[in-house]
Amino acid sequence: MSDVKPVETWLTDMDGVLVHEEKAIPGAAEFVGLMREHDRNFLVLTNNSIFTPRDLRARLLSSGIDVPQERIWTSALATAQFLDQQRPEGSAYAIGEAGLTTALHEVGYVLTPRSPEYVVLGETRNFSFEAITTAIRLIEEGSRFIATNPDPTGPSTSGSVPATGSVAALITRATGVEPYFIGKPNPLMMRSALNQIEAHSETTVMIGDRMDTDIVSGLEAGLRTILVLTGSTQKHQIDRFPYRATRVVDSIADLHDLVHQTAPEITVER
Repeated sequence: MSDVKPVETWLTDMDGVLVHEEKAIPGAAEFVGLMREHDRNFLVLTNNSIFTPRDLRARLLSSGIDVPQERIWTSALATAQFLDQQRPEGSAYAIGEAGLTTALHEVGYVLTPRSPEYVVLGETRNFSFEAITTAIRLIEEGSRFIATNPDPTGPSTSGSVPATGSVAALITRATGVEPYFIGKPNPLMMRSALNQIEAHSETTVMIGDRMDTDIVSGLEAGLRTILVLTGSTQKHQIDRFPYRATRVVDSIADLHDLVHQTAPEITVER
């Protein structure tokens, strides 16, 4: 493994890695603090499209984790960037919250229910029958179908709640049209994040808590990956997957020593 390049950039998932139910995971605040203290190039990624980076910064700060706004990358931002690259200054009918609508407005998109080029489905806690019906009819009339992420459920203090993937499946069943998902596990999310901070895949590591989103999307984007066991994927589930993470650790706290190193080399543990 002598050709393995030292790590220069760190990407990390948010839920399950840094926070759980809006409470900081032990060692997360210190990890981010070390990143900033040692001037490491890093970005926090999330499939959550509800909140803007400013909102997420405030939520993380309330948990004791100080992440600059410009160090947060969401599936909503990646979706807006993708649409801007595909059809600049286009139009969309959006189902979602401020995180999505703000991102679309900022790239010059017009939000309209009148013959939009795209129907864009994002995360929301207020799905309405009327909005879903409108989306179905627009897709039937020819609007292209985009969704911010494929997650079927999301966490809440009282248990799982339906998320974007579940509502997308409903719309697909009604129209026969599959959406193009932008967020993880689409490696497009990783590549857009790398471009955002001018990083290279060969010198970047992705930290995540899910083998089926974080680890596989990092793998497919050419990154090394670290699985933490503080979130969705448990230790006994790892061998069920046909791929593996570069390294598996109990939590983000186990990575503090690597951040201290100027150029750590992370290789597969045998």
